[in-house]
Amino acid sequence: MDGREDEAVRASARYAGARPAWAEELLAQLRPAGRDVRRVVAWLAGAVNGTACLRDGTGTVLAGQPVPVDEALLADVTDGRIASAALEDGGRHLRLVRVTLAHQRSAGVLAVARAAPFDRRTADMVTHTAAVAELLLRAHETAAAGRRLEQATTALRLAVLQLLMVEDIVAARRVAAGLWPGLLDTDSACVYVVETHRGERGRLAADCLDATDGRALVVLCPAVDEHVIVVAPAEDSGRALRSLVGRRPRTFLGGSTRHGLARTATAYGQAVSALAVARFRPDGTAVYAERTHPERLMDQRALHAWSARLLRPLDTLPHHTRAELVATTRLGLEFTAVNTAKIMGVSRNTVRARMERAERLLGTDFSDLTVRAAVHLALNAQAVVGHGPAGEDDGPDGGPSGAVGFGDLLMGAALRTWATELLGRLAADARDLRGTLRTWISVGGNAERAAQLLGVHAQTVREHVRGAEPVLERQLLAAGSDLYEVVLAHLAVGDLDHPALGRDE
Repeated sequence: MDGREDEAVRASARYAGARPAWAEELLAQLRPAGRDVRRVVAWLAGAVNGTACLRDGTGTVLAGQPVPVDEALLADVTDGRIASAALEDGGRHLRLVRVTLAHQRSAGVLAVARAAPFDRRTADMVTHTAAVAELLLRAHETAAAGRRLEQATTALRLAVLQLLMVEDIVAARRVAAGLWPGLLDTDSACVYVVETHRGERGRLAADCLDATDGRALVVLCPAVDEHVIVVAPAEDSGRALRSLVGRRPRTFLGGSTRHGLARTATAYGQAVSALAVARFRPDGTAVYAERTHPERLMDQRALHAWSARLLRPLDTLPHHTRAELVATTRLGLEFTAVNTAKIMGVSRNTVRARMERAERLLGTDFSDLTVRAAVHLALNAQAVVGHGPAGEDDGPDGGPSGAVGFGDLLMGAALRTWATELLGRLAADARDLRGTLRTWISVGGNAERAAQLLGVHAQTVREHVRGAEPVLERQLLAAGSDLYEVVLAHLAVGDLDHPALGRDE
């Protein structure tokens, strides 16, 4: 046995030593830096001092320069009647070799022409090059098929997320069931938003899938190039994602509280809000429930009665239409119309049209930040208790809900204490951050208009608002939950006038 092994080793050594230089050059085309069939065909043309061309069954040139060949002979090769051919035609010497093309009915042909006859060396070069070209084409097609599958899978994940955003849970489960059986066989989930450099997002998404053992819906955010959205039904997914973020530099994680699948849009908004806090945390992570929010300090029965009455005009709509309008409005209050459109998979005009319809039904003006904060509060309050018919006896003391106004919600001692403490943090800065912030909110977050009222430059206004963000641990320049909490704080301490809410007052 040992003798046969030694003989095999010696034979291999003799073959390696005898391998011609052209074979080494051809094999080099299979290295990761190469693997381009056009380079292989160009190498062959130069090596035989002639012209080389790779064609598919339809005559389309895949690589190299065209080589005129009798079409009947080409058909014999591509149809498999002959595997190769060698001939002299008009002073040219030709060699044709059949090349199998993956996922195509007919084969291709490698045609090589030169002035001198083909000797054994050049004939071997053509034959072996055809085999290498076939291998490269098969590898390219496999890689392309893999990319197409990955693109299709990515598109399906996004489609499932968009269905969840508009509360179409049945359709979301049907779409997900084909590729991820059991993924959405649950009533609730947490939503996480992970942020990293855009160039690393693809790797981060793959790591999120691995960290959650494939038990989460991982989506490349269509609106923000640095974000990966994770809808995680499993209880332990949050811990796994925190561990992942802890191992990656310049990566942050924001998470929501647990919500029903129909409240995915609400959970997403919470995760984005928590992400803003995570950027200021040493471990780079934050969960929405980790800080006190104004709605928790309000009388809950009064809050729910008021929100039901404010949103009652939406109840006249069919269920599906109402769900679309509410989801669009909720996201539209959190993000720009462009980003909302990307998240929901609709056009910007559709987003604007739905927002305008919500304004008309609610009798409000979303250009006013205090109005936006109030409607955002109502939508979130209703998301917690679910949408259902509200009677006239839903007030805080069993009385008529009409007795509860927005101003009543802001009068609680706990809410005022929270608001005073929050805005009081700004006093530590020598700049009048609180005065700038109050003026900026009163003019709808417009830095130029605020600058005119304050007699300063617009850039100064932006710097003051940006300077307040780490102090308040809230993102303000991007409209959303963080900003609306600060608006509610100003309303609670009387720094801003109450909004005009149409039918509410």
